[in-house]
Amino acid sequence: MHQSNILMSLKDARAKNNSTHARANTLGPFSIDIKSNERIAILGPSGAGKSTLLQIMSGLYEYFGDIDFLSKPLRQMSVQNLSYKRAFLPQQHEAAFNLSGELIISLGRVAREHDPELIEIIRKSARAARAEHLLDRSYQTLSGGEKARVHLARIFAQLWDQDNGILLIDEPLAALDPGLQIELLLAILKFCQDRSLALVAILHDIQQAIEHFERLILIKDGKIMADLPSHPAPQRELEILYEMNLDRLTRPGRKDLLIPSGLRCSYTN
Repeated sequence: MHQSNILMSLKDARAKNNSTHARANTLGPFSIDIKSNERIAILGPSGAGKSTLLQIMSGLYEYFGDIDFLSKPLRQMSVQNLSYKRAFLPQQHEAAFNLSGELIISLGRVAREHDPELIEIIRKSARAARAEHLLDRSYQTLSGGEKARVHLARIFAQLWDQDNGILLIDEPLAALDPGLQIELLLAILKFCQDRSLALVAILHDIQQAIEHFERLILIKDGKIMADLPSHPAPQRELEILYEMNLDRLTRPGRKDLLIPSGLRCSYTN
């Protein structure tokens, strides 16, 4: 059951960009309300503005407009207080120094002055992210998928003892093989459910979004094209979003499958 309180609210928030790039100040406005324990997938073609929207939500991207988090203006929250309730996992997983997996995971707890359960939380977070065997490994020796697991463990550690917060993830499964993708996605969903955390994730897999998330935000050309439930699967909206035809396969007792047909289509308003 969803709690009724609004965890995060964006009111006419849009990207603030002082560069001379052609798309400067064209992302948004975005108006979104997010409740505790919601599972939201952001979908859209490359360059649509998905990552920028997620960074605006995280407070890491300058913006115009208003964002409230936990009933407070996001701009008025200190980095330390924000880190207790908000974790953000970006697309890139790099470290400036050749640290061990254990040390990188521990960085998720760096804002805490007194952390007596640090070692145990690191171990549990690594186990949840299927990264326990990487604790003693040098970061520079890890594959892309292994680095992704270590950083997933880091954000698990950050929010391990929190509830009613938000986890923001940008393409968390892209570097992983299909079996591990599903395993870690289920681990992320359980982690958030156990703590009543809202989960907002950018995905490229339409079916993963439909199967495991309850709400879809569709982004195109820097705007929200649609904000709608994932069930029933919104075939027409997704076809418009990606400018392609999708075939619907009905499965008794399960959500429908939407499969690309390989033919391009267009809709007129």
